[in-house]
Amino acid sequence: MKQTRRAMLGALASAAASAQPRRRPAPWKPKLGILTNYSQGNLEFAKQEGFTSVQLGVGGNLPADAPDEVVSNVRSQLDRLGLYCSSLMAVENHTAPDLAARAAGNARFAKSIELAARLKVPYVATMSGNMPGRKLAEQVGEIVKVYTEKYFPLCQKHNVKIIWEPWAGGPNIATGPVGYEALFKGFNDSPYVGLLYDPSHLQWQFMDPVQAARDFIDKIWDVHLKDTEILWHVLRKTGINPLNNARWWRFRLPGSGIVDWKGFFTVLQEAGYQGAMNIEHEDEFYYPAYANGEFTEQYKAGFRLAHKFLRQHVPE
Repeated sequence: MKQTRRAMLGALASAAASAQPRRRPAPWKPKLGILTNYSQGNLEFAKQEGFTSVQLGVGGNLPADAPDEVVSNVRSQLDRLGLYCSSLMAVENHTAPDLAARAAGNARFAKSIELAARLKVPYVATMSGNMPGRKLAEQVGEIVKVYTEKYFPLCQKHNVKIIWEPWAGGPNIATGPVGYEALFKGFNDSPYVGLLYDPSHLQWQFMDPVQAARDFIDKIWDVHLKDTEILWHVLRKTGINPLNNARWWRFRLPGSGIVDWKGFFTVLQEAGYQGAMNIEHEDEFYYPAYANGEFTEQYKAGFRLAHKFLRQHVPE
């Protein structure tokens, strides 16, 4: 059969491409850790169990307006233990309809940004804010206004960025791809806002967390590791809006639900993600979580079980 010139050129180009040495991807070395309320004992547990990262909640022993002595002590403990603090968690409704509540929340969050700078932590995690009942575009406009006026000057001054967790039960419209697209467009792709990506929140909303991670990989700056279990025996009877308020899903430790961890980690590995991935332990089978600010033994057992599962996919 007579070959066309185009076919011959295509074959030559393909042969030349295959002859080129393949570039090996860089070793995947993300930091594996835990979300915790601050205490010296909880940090020491993280170190003892081989974790290299923590996310610290703002509040309790680490308030947003923590005195210098507390900040210095926390920072020195992190350095001594060799733990990377990837972000602080500070939940606020930045656009609360009640203006007095909004002002108070804005002031607290501004202090959280300053606390992150004092602790040399790069990100503050939160929800986007929301105004229930208002149209999406209207909410985006208000969120952009508040962040631009109240937060971005501090972000720029202190080199701290804001990241959103996709918690659909909180004051949030950054709950999945539709919200992400609207917000990042509204912020004109600002360098000060990104994602604390948690696949479990998308999973129970019946979104595809692997595809969403692929679509927004450049904005994933921190990660929560948590799973979702669908209680199908309940859901088949009640539907997703149960009349009797029956619970048809629940959060679990990684590996105890339906998240496609192989697929998710493949997306991160292909992208060369080298940031932190912290276990957010909300598995009630291992509750209560804290006693006098310290992890309970059953809660620690849950962290250990999750760590064992994750080491199948995440390198030491």
